[in-house]
Amino acid sequence: MRPWQLNSVLSLATCLAVLGALMLGPTSLSFGRVLGALFGQGSVEDAIIIWQIRLPRGIAALMVGSALGASGAALQGLLRNPLAEPGVLGVSASAALGATLVLYLGLAGLALMVPLAAIFGALLATALIALAALQTRSVVTLILIGVGLSSFAGAVMSLLMNFAPHPFALSDMVNWMLGSVANRSLSDLSLSAPFILLGLSILMITRRGLSALTLGEEAASGLGLDVRRQRVGVVFGAGLATGGAVALAGAIGFVGIVAPHIVRPWVRHDAAQTLFPAALLGGLILVLADIGVRLLPTMSELRLGVVAALIGAPVFVWIAMRQRSLTG
Repeated sequence: MRPWQLNSVLSLATCLAVLGALMLGPTSLSFGRVLGALFGQGSVEDAIIIWQIRLPRGIAALMVGSALGASGAALQGLLRNPLAEPGVLGVSASAALGATLVLYLGLAGLALMVPLAAIFGALLATALIALAALQTRSVVTLILIGVGLSSFAGAVMSLLMNFAPHPFALSDMVNWMLGSVANRSLSDLSLSAPFILLGLSILMITRRGLSALTLGEEAASGLGLDVRRQRVGVVFGAGLATGGAVALAGAIGFVGIVAPHIVRPWVRHDAAQTLFPAALLGGLILVLADIGVRLLPTMSELRLGVVAALIGAPVFVWIAMRQRSLTG
């Protein structure tokens, strides 16, 4: 299958999944009722369900999955490490820390404070990592800095949870860390979308340099690639996209690892060709996972981050075992 065919199949599957997200839920809607609500021809109840609940939720899942999938693919190509994903550089943890701090201080009631704090935390971590990328030539050092930053952010979040002023603040912090796209509005999307789209645009602009990096940094430099500029571009793009994703949905893992692994063999392991299908597949995975969250007959709705981990972890283990059997 050629890359354009893969992208076409994934695009069609993603569109169908978003349509399914509009139709399926506690109250199922037919295709005709969904179209009527979208174009102002249906009932007021259908319009409320579509425009205020299901459409923002479906778009949020698609945007978050796309951001994480593309960021994971870009970081894996940059670091030449199949285990790399947005959390490896501490961006996800720093964004979650910003949101958790706002919840701890009781400022969540102020308009858009939680997502703004998450984006600020992501940008701060991105600036630190970008500065480190300019100062060091070692990819291993960059990874270690990211791991240290992630560990520090996790420790501070644990400290805030330990000293939570009341149970409600603790519950809000835990729910944010579990990840969800429930109760998202169009205003939430409008705040996070610019950061996600800008980050994805930067990643797409710098994607060609990832193919040269598969030969090693010295060989890539010999081909005329500015490795330092490439490193900063990928880190900054992934930071913006991940920060917007965490601001919109909280902490969601494994999508940035699993999606690139699945699509990579279909594009002949070309790092540059992996980004776009990984973004599509990441969005598809989260949209389908969110549909499953809504349809599961549970007393309280499961969090999307929990379901993503339950699905992503076994798939990741299967991919790792399959690759080992192929190489061994």
